[in-house]
Parts: sequence; C-alpha cells; structure tokens
Amino acid sequence: MNTAVYPGTFDPVTNGHLDLIERAARLFDKVVVAIATSPGKGPALDIDTRIALTREVVADIGNVEVVGFSGLMTDFMIQQKARVLLRGLRAVSDFEYELQLANMNRAQMPELETVFLTPEVENSYISSTLVREIAKLGGDVSKHVHPRVAEMLKSHYNT
Repeated sequence: MNTAVYPGTFDPVTNGHLDLIERAARLFDKVVVAIATSPGKGPALDIDTRIALTREVVADIGNVEVVGFSGLMTDFMIQQKARVLLRGLRAVSDFEYELQLANMNRAQMPELETVFLTPEVENSYISSTLVREIAKLGGDVSKHVHPRVAEMLKSHYNT
C-alpha cells in the first residue's frame, strides 16, 4: 500500500489543509493526517479537539486516517509503514525551511521521500495562525475553514 503521511499541528485545520488532503487522497492509497502534540508551539486548541475537528472535516474521504503523534517524524513514519511524507508549500518563503526538514528527515531515514504540494490559489494565503488571530478578534473565518471549525473557534474565543 502506498501510504503518505501529512504531519502538522492543524491548530485549527483550514481549507488549505483540506485542499492538500483531498488531492493527496487521489494520489495515494492511504493518507495519514498526523496531528502533532507540538507543546513547544503552545497550540490554542488541545490535541483531542484538533483530532476531532480534523476527523469531522475529512469524514467523507474514505482513504484518510487522522491520528495524533509526538516524537520524531521518522519514528512515526516507520510505525505507519510509510515512506512518503507530504508537505504543503504556500509561498517561496516556505521552501527553504521545508527543504531543510526534508533533508534532515532523509538523513535519518534514507528511504523516506518528501512530496511537496501547493494549495489552490484561493487557499494559498490561509494559515492556521491567521485564522486563529481573526477568530480571536471576533472576525468571520467561515471562508477559510469548515463550518464546524468556524463554530468551534467562535465558541473557543467566546466571540
């Protein structure tokens, strides 16, 4: 089975993430959306909420699984029996960091391949950070996230 892992914090999952997940699901037999605990990033949403929301958002995509993880990405890849790591590139500025990650991961796991996908133009400016900031300030994020995510953010930030 050709399995790809799409890791991230998904704090929260956005339409940009969903765009990449949907396209990856057409390219691979299985896509594992790996939601990192990321304690160093201090996520606004707890891991269980991020997993539950992402599962709701991808519920209609049959070959996608959503799981939480912590630790080394290469260890997780081995656990999942996956050799393809999926990463999204929104802008040229993302590339240098992503290339560094890809090379470090390959140094630890030579059989690992990183595949980069770019989002559709209408999703290219969306980031979880911007979505959280807009939601925190009482703005409308409904164009950028699934309706359930928008509802949860409104409740989370009491706006």
